[in-house]
Amino acid sequence: MTTSAPMAPKKLLIVGGGMVARRLVDAMRDRDSVGVWQITVLAEEPRAPYDRVALTTYFSGRSPEDLALGDQSVWEDHVVSLRRGVAARHVDRDARLVRGSDGHDYPYDAMVLATGSYAAKPPVPGNDLHGAFVYRTIDDVAELRQFVEDLRTRNPRRAPRGVVVGGGLLGLEAAGALNALAVETTVVEFADRLMPLQVDTGGGAALHRLITGLGVSVRTSTATAKVLGERGRVAGMQFADGEQVRADVVVFATGVRPRDDLARSADLGVGERGGVLVDSRCRTNDPAVWAIGEVACIDGRCWGIVAPGYAMAEVVADNLLGGDSTFPGADTATKLKLLGVDVASFGDAMSTDPNCLEVVVSDPVAGVYKKLVLSDDARTLLGGIFVGDASAYAGLRPMLGRPLPSDPVGYLAPASSGSVADLDLPDEAPVCSCNNVCAGTVRAAVSERHCTDVAAVKACTKAGTSCGSCLPLVKSLVSKELAKAGIELSTALCEHFALSRSELFDAVRVTELRTFTQIIERHGTGGRGCAICRPVIASILASLYNEHILGADRGTLQDTNDFAMANLQKDGSYSVVPRIPGGEITPEGLIAIGEVAQRFGLYTKITGGQRIDLFGARIDQLPEIWRLLIDAGFESGHAYGKSLRTVKSCVGSTWCRFGVQDSVALAIGLELRYRGLRSPHKLKLGVSGCARECAEARGKDVGIIATEQGWNLYVGGNGGFTPRHAQLFAEDLETPDLIRTIDRFLMFYVRTADRLQRTAAWIEEYDGGLEALRSVVLDDSLGIGADLDAAMARHVDSYQDEWAAALDDPQTLARFTSFVNAPQAHDESLAYVAERGQARPARPDERTSAVLIAGTTLGVRP
Repeated sequence: MTTSAPMAPKKLLIVGGGMVARRLVDAMRDRDSVGVWQITVLAEEPRAPYDRVALTTYFSGRSPEDLALGDQSVWEDHVVSLRRGVAARHVDRDARLVRGSDGHDYPYDAMVLATGSYAAKPPVPGNDLHGAFVYRTIDDVAELRQFVEDLRTRNPRRAPRGVVVGGGLLGLEAAGALNALAVETTVVEFADRLMPLQVDTGGGAALHRLITGLGVSVRTSTATAKVLGERGRVAGMQFADGEQVRADVVVFATGVRPRDDLARSADLGVGERGGVLVDSRCRTNDPAVWAIGEVACIDGRCWGIVAPGYAMAEVVADNLLGGDSTFPGADTATKLKLLGVDVASFGDAMSTDPNCLEVVVSDPVAGVYKKLVLSDDARTLLGGIFVGDASAYAGLRPMLGRPLPSDPVGYLAPASSGSVADLDLPDEAPVCSCNNVCAGTVRAAVSERHCTDVAAVKACTKAGTSCGSCLPLVKSLVSKELAKAGIELSTALCEHFALSRSELFDAVRVTELRTFTQIIERHGTGGRGCAICRPVIASILASLYNEHILGADRGTLQDTNDFAMANLQKDGSYSVVPRIPGGEITPEGLIAIGEVAQRFGLYTKITGGQRIDLFGARIDQLPEIWRLLIDAGFESGHAYGKSLRTVKSCVGSTWCRFGVQDSVALAIGLELRYRGLRSPHKLKLGVSGCARECAEARGKDVGIIATEQGWNLYVGGNGGFTPRHAQLFAEDLETPDLIRTIDRFLMFYVRTADRLQRTAAWIEEYDGGLEALRSVVLDDSLGIGADLDAAMARHVDSYQDEWAAALDDPQTLARFTSFVNAPQAHDESLAYVAERGQARPARPDERTSAVLIAGTTLGVRP
């Protein structure tokens, strides 16, 4: 009996390495489990596909790697090959070969053009001067940022001046980028309003007021005549009416054009206004060639948004694997935040139906404009526009073309009954347009595939994994479906406490209990607790009373690190981190740390929080290390606790020629104020002395950036498994107001967050989100401001250094022994191995040998 050899996989060549190309790769791998197709991606840019929608966040500290799309392990799949920095130069359709810019030929059985579009410059004189940019790729924005920084270096006494040509989506994103770089920015728009494709006259007026209120100048109904230059560089701009403005940098954001030159050279059909002509299955006039995304011209139109491109990618994947799906049409709904301003539109936002009705709420004082477009019987939703407050968008957009269940005006009023939770969407209603997920699919993930939280539903359906604007709606659907199935979402801390962490915090605060035994007997089920509730209660007691963590019965509640007041390492040794407020240290302090490290043979490392970490201490050595550090003027840095870790700082106005405020002094003051503050998770702060953001404040739980008028406050940034960028909370605060605002924010977080919940997740899950927290902290909407102030004052007044307190208590010191039955014993015959060039010698006369890394000698000691 003979068996036939397995068929060789077919070759799929994807030309283009953008978001839509990545979506096609994912769609193929999800469907093609046996490897029918071998996939090759030619990416002209020198990096894997990245999130172009989030490009502006590159200016707030995100790296190209941070913007990378999805799980990067897909590029290690044996059936997927990504060719970075390779462009397609020529297509031989007869031989089914593509010649790459690397000189190689790439054969294909099917080729998908996903070449996207390019940013167009208007044909005005001077558009090629040095300092004239477009805004399209990471390289574009990196060059723009470097150019602005060079401007500041050449002329540090004056803020650079910039002009953005184009007041649409890309234009306002570019304006936001320049504004983040502290460039005096003017937006020039030919139409009579900003974002003319998304908002109407009323919405444009509201947007105009909001944008100018943020310090960005706006000129509408203005045409650009020429870019003025001096010595080959941008010097200004002249408008069609003859008026001129000075400028150092110009950004053109006047639209995009499909990159169809490869298709034209291959004699493929193109549209009248550009783009590769495709049918409803996204196939060109060559049955072996397909086109998707912004380069595809379908139904006579090219789509410049990502959602239709994703839908096309799914269609092509289905057809390549034997299906017959067709393009379902494009959802043109848009929701975004530009310069911190919410803007959203969907459906017939411009009221083109002659019989439609409009329901409008306009509040110029609050900076809010909302409009719903309805059928002539005022029941069926046809479209909508939101400027300044888009909270109702997520729930209303899926109702497009359907009757609204209640008075339309109610959906536009503040705290309306038309919230996401009140809408009962039909199964076919779209929820996530980026990934073409409907309400029924989300419900089925819960009821049929047993997903019990939003994270599981996201993984199962892909809803909410792209732009994220649909997540509030997804969360509401998941909660309703779980309730319908009789599954209660428990907020219990653990099996010993039916209360959540925040509820338990309030219970302990009200009853004023001070021991674990009292708390579990009064509020729990009794017993000894578990590894979940014991550290939580330890943290609550520390937050409320600021008593030593190892005193009374509190020592037995602590995690390993808190118990030792040092960080346990993988080899069983500990690391010690003294506090260095704001990163400021004297030469004598550096010498003292060095002498401690030398005496105990500790490995030293500068941390990301501007401190010095000493690794390799035995537990019995910790008290003596603390004593020497305290004698040199140091104290515990709390690197072991769920508490304030560091307040990172740049050098500020003291040394930096760009600094506008004394960031070092503020950072030191904040670190000394909040040191020892126990919280649900670790806290990190940052203070930058100017908008150049050298302290990376927007990546911290609390970030402060200096302005000419005071300080801008950002909250909710963090790293870890789910990195978040901090959001603007308040602007131009004077120092006393800034400190009071941070006091209340931190103390409210300590009281209400869940166990091990970072500030970013807390803000996202807090009812009403950031705006509700602003109301609590800034407006005292709950009437607890004085209580929060008093609580922080008690913390500041009762602070004690945990290391020093431990040294003064013989019972606490007794914990720090290597062996319980031999507290003084230590085996001097133990030998220690050098770690990265630094040793922990068993005897003082031992010396570390050199470490060779890639042929280079590092860490040589005599």
